Amino acid sequence: MIFKASCLFFLITFTTFFSLSAQNKHTISGYISDSASGEQLIGATIRMEGSLSVSTTANEYGFFSITVPAGSYKILAGSVGYTTYNKAVTLSRNLKLNIALTSQNNELSEVVVSATRKDENVKSAKMGVQKLSMQEIDRVPVLFGERDLIKVVQLLPGVKSAGEGNSGFFVRGGAADQNLILLDEAVVYNPSHLLGFFSTFNSDAIKDVTLYKGNTPAQYGGRLSSVMDVKMNEGNNQRFNVNGGIGIIASRLTVSGPIVKNKGSFLISARRTYADLFLKLSKDTIVNKSALYFYDLNLKANYQFGENDRVYLSGYLGKDKLGLGDLFALDWGNKSATLRWNHQFSPRLFSNTSLIYSDYQYNIDLNTTSSFQGGISSQIKDWNLKEEFSFYPNTNNTWRFGVNSIYHTIRPGEFTGDLTLVSQPYTHSWSNAFYVNNEWKASEKLKMEYGARISAFSVLGGDNNFYTLSETGTIIDTLNYSKGKIVKTYLNLEPRVSMSYQLNSLSSIKAAYARNTQSLHQLSSSATSTPTDKWVATNNIIKPEIANQFSVGYFRNLNNDNYEFSAEAYYKSLENQVDYRDGANIRSNEAIEPQLLFGKGRAYGMELLLRKKTGRLTGWFGYTLSRTEKQINGVNDSEWYAARQDRTHDISIVGMYDLNKKWSLSATFVYYTGNAVSFPQGKYYIDDQVVFLYTKRNGYRMPDYHRLDLSATKKLKEGKNFSSELVLGLYNAYGRANAYAITFQENPDDRSQTQAVQTSLFRFVPSITYNFKF
Repeated sequence: MIFKASCLFFLITFTTFFSLSAQNKHTISGYISDSASGEQLIGATIRMEGSLSVSTTANEYGFFSITVPAGSYKILAGSVGYTTYNKAVTLSRNLKLNIALTSQNNELSEVVVSATRKDENVKSAKMGVQKLSMQEIDRVPVLFGERDLIKVVQLLPGVKSAGEGNSGFFVRGGAADQNLILLDEAVVYNPSHLLGFFSTFNSDAIKDVTLYKGNTPAQYGGRLSSVMDVKMNEGNNQRFNVNGGIGIIASRLTVSGPIVKNKGSFLISARRTYADLFLKLSKDTIVNKSALYFYDLNLKANYQFGENDRVYLSGYLGKDKLGLGDLFALDWGNKSATLRWNHQFSPRLFSNTSLIYSDYQYNIDLNTTSSFQGGISSQIKDWNLKEEFSFYPNTNNTWRFGVNSIYHTIRPGEFTGDLTLVSQPYTHSWSNAFYVNNEWKASEKLKMEYGARISAFSVLGGDNNFYTLSETGTIIDTLNYSKGKIVKTYLNLEPRVSMSYQLNSLSSIKAAYARNTQSLHQLSSSATSTPTDKWVATNNIIKPEIANQFSVGYFRNLNNDNYEFSAEAYYKSLENQVDYRDGANIRSNEAIEPQLLFGKGRAYGMELLLRKKTGRLTGWFGYTLSRTEKQINGVNDSEWYAARQDRTHDISIVGMYDLNKKWSLSATFVYYTGNAVSFPQGKYYIDDQVVFLYTKRNGYRMPDYHRLDLSATKKLKEGKNFSSELVLGLYNAYGRANAYAITFQENPDDRSQTQAVQTSLFRFVPSITYNFKF
């Protein structure tokens, strides 16, 4: 309440000051939407031409506001894929204007979301930002033909796949847990299905995807490396429609329509795999009782109460189930819900209030013998309250400020059943933040975006213990605090600034600095992230991780903005980085703190992007040259060593070609240096059993990875009331046996020799998918 009262006092003071200084000016405000579906258009451009020429873009809710002197103007509004809106107005007072844009292809009723306006990459002050349209995501070939936005994000420069068939990704040297992934503002802690072969995002339900590579605006916090902000579709408020697809491994169905025409709509989108149905055909009783599937469900509804108030309710439920007969079962899943209220106080003051719930958990059931049964359960749960204001004082400034309060509950791993281990207690923490951010057009050539975030992470008492450790990691004292008592609070100031200077109409240079902190940490002992990785919160020993990132870049458009080129370089210093002592076992039930070591890190590199945005042939070429290292006392003689996500080279080529009105083709090629890994350097025997000796952490490399994927789409029928298409795909077209894992074992013919065994997953994987819409 104190935070909110402070915000209200701040905005009242702000509003009063600018009202007095702008008495001869008037404001046009409203929403921009798609005329066929009523979907709000994010990032649509609004331009006013008259005694002066000014422009702005719609925010993530489709809202815009422009303040100009009284007079006659021509209003132009547009977005790529839509016919330009043109209207003459005479401003003598404030005007509310809702604009509905018409798709250039009148036969299509779905929203075609543009990534950005054509020259946004040059003119915007933002840096290290990538936007993807769902149209691009739908056409990029992926594993088993399932459209997957995370797999497409992994093709962008500065973003690296965590490995074959894995939904994890590394951004500018950061680990997989250093990415904040949001679905309608709710945190998604594990964005993967089937151990990472698919992501949790059903593309049919997604409207907009924005990736910030470290240079995040002040409203985002809690992660070091990136923010992937995913917005769900709102549903069609004009008419009912159904679309879906049937594939080899999964099918999906989406239904949307109006609650009240022009006022409210709903969306229901579901997807399920059915590999488990084929297992039932086996004669093996263990196999036919096994489980191998996932499902997810996206729900959203919205309603407009009067001219100034809109309410949104969205939810997500996803579940994975893997099991081997009655012997073993693993399930994990995400649940989230967002209740959001948009309110327009005035033509220049807009607010969003959100109550957000996130829940990720996994369960393992074991039944190996008739006398041994047990299970392990883990959970991370958040309740999140967010209050944010957007203020448009004039055409050169857009202010955004607000407060955010999150209550975290983590169950690191609770053992049940016949297991003789003691359950690990819940941990509780409370994260609060106040932020302010301004987009400022200093001149025609200079633009800036600057702000700051003050974050306070409070460690709370409860049933869990707090330890004091010796220099060697031995527990020398154990303390306990009552539930809800604040044990320790970490206060951090996180300034952010980015700026662009336009050299001419086609090119600009940019520079940025951002400081980010992270207080939730994922502990993983494997080469890639898994659903059972352990999350821990900052406490009296584990401190918040801190990253300071500096970046510069050159941006240029070519051939009438049809091509865009960018070159960005960055340097990131990292504090309070976490790694393990030699021989650590994070799966045990012992206290985790004595098994951890802390130090510093650094990441630096260069990213090149050449993109063709229009014409029959579109796509991009991306290249990343980078290095990621850590220095931690107790690891590799306290010298700098490669982090496991360190890769020198990363190349991606994406091409999409419209052959004719019926056929379109697409292809992707990827190449990257193998991950840094620890291989044994010797071996010894204990009771005639071989034990491998590891002396140098991440001192070796996996083999280089490369792959070509192909896809062809044929439009079977296209009309106003029904359309369908057939998508043919081939993953790993030339059958490269890429290494998923390398293990070491004794040569059975000569025990004095050790042999490396490579495991590869996918070679020549064809797919066929039938998509429909009516």
